[in-house]
Amino acid sequence: MLEIEFIDRSVALAGKAFVSFFPLVIVVAAFVPQGIRSSIFATMTHMTGVRGATLATVKQAFASADDIRRATGILGLVLTFFFASAFTTALQRVYLRAWRRAPGAKAGAYTRGLAWLPAILAYTALLGGARGLAGDGAGFGVFVLISLMASSALWWLTAWFMLQGQVRWRVLAPTGLVTGFAMTGYAISAAIWMPEVVSRNDTQFGFFGVALALVTWLSGAAICILVGACAGPVFAEDQGPVGAFIRGGTPRLLVEGAVPPLPAPAFAPRLRDALRPAPEDEESI
Repeated sequence: MLEIEFIDRSVALAGKAFVSFFPLVIVVAAFVPQGIRSSIFATMTHMTGVRGATLATVKQAFASADDIRRATGILGLVLTFFFASAFTTALQRVYLRAWRRAPGAKAGAYTRGLAWLPAILAYTALLGGARGLAGDGAGFGVFVLISLMASSALWWLTAWFMLQGQVRWRVLAPTGLVTGFAMTGYAISAAIWMPEVVSRNDTQFGFFGVALALVTWLSGAAICILVGACAGPVFAEDQGPVGAFIRGGTPRLLVEGAVPPLPAPAFAPRLRDALRPAPEDEESI
């Protein structure tokens, strides 16, 4: 995690999610049927722990579908997907750096990000529908189990996809499981502490404070993604029985014909390196 400058990386990932991914969700939701829009809204509010008056404000953004469609149009919808690729390229960079993979072509990064976005939107809609069917009580326990399995599968697929299919499916299982458990636990905990954060920020800063609370939530979610991404190579390269089980009896981590990984850093990273922007981030700025 020190090697990939996890603090800077998590802030960048959270910021790009806030300015590009969230608007995409709201715009896309305006173009889908009411049932799917409600499911997406339910997932986003349950995961972020939004409650009370703030919930009503967020609901208005999803309810005004006609106004959003008129303001956006088909061309605007296409452009929104391309703007959202800023988040997916940052996400892909996390996995590439964790596995010390060379970055692919810029065009490939954009197309892979655009192909991944429908998958995460479908996951959000399906999870919201399952939450509505489960209800409370014993049904909530069933929903948590479904959420764990769905989230682990999503992030397992995400890691494989963002690594351009060059890392073996089997060795990416720890990334999916760690990220899935971390994100599910984080979403459950947000229902406890996030309403207080949103309420306090709303009282102090108004709607701008709500935005700050959402950025706080996204920063924690980004840390969950980073931990899962870094856990993958650590478990896979383990020389004990855990690593042998994950690799499945073969020392290979990459698929046949994959480009060899980049060399490890010449010096052990220090904690202050986690605050230093990566060279490619400085260029992008």
